[in-house]
Amino acid sequence: MGVASDIVATYRRPGRVMARLMAGGPREDRALALLICACALMFVAQMPKLARQSFQTGEELNMLLGGSLLAVVFIAPLLFYCLAGVSHLIAKLIGGQGGFWQARLVLFWSLLASTPLILLHGLVAGFIGPGPQMTLVGAIWFAVFLWFWVSGLWQAEKRVTA
Repeated sequence: MGVASDIVATYRRPGRVMARLMAGGPREDRALALLICACALMFVAQMPKLARQSFQTGEELNMLLGGSLLAVVFIAPLLFYCLAGVSHLIAKLIGGQGGFWQARLVLFWSLLASTPLILLHGLVAGFIGPGPQMTLVGAIWFAVFLWFWVSGLWQAEKRVTA
């Protein structure tokens, strides 16, 4: 399946999609591509909010975009690699059978699959601004992301890997 159809399928059955992705074998290039795409989309999602902030406060938009680019596209991937490693070590403590590659794939796919909600959050932040709507969309995104991540980790860690 293509990435877009896999994202749609993830909203129905995240464990099944994750099993199919892991069946392709350990390919770090694929995991890194998923992470880069997710981070790029997260950066794009920040643009409406930053444009609103620039308009309201008079701050330079290019400076705001540059700071967001540095944080989301260059620094966040390093943090996501660390988070994936920690999640695998925690799963290992409670009997997980997977490996570090599976933990990375699960986290990176969960981020990418939840980006439609991140993009919606960015639009709400840009057009409506802070308020209950933005909080609600953010909470929905976080719940969906956790659902994808936990169900994917469950799938990854119950498998016996060579």
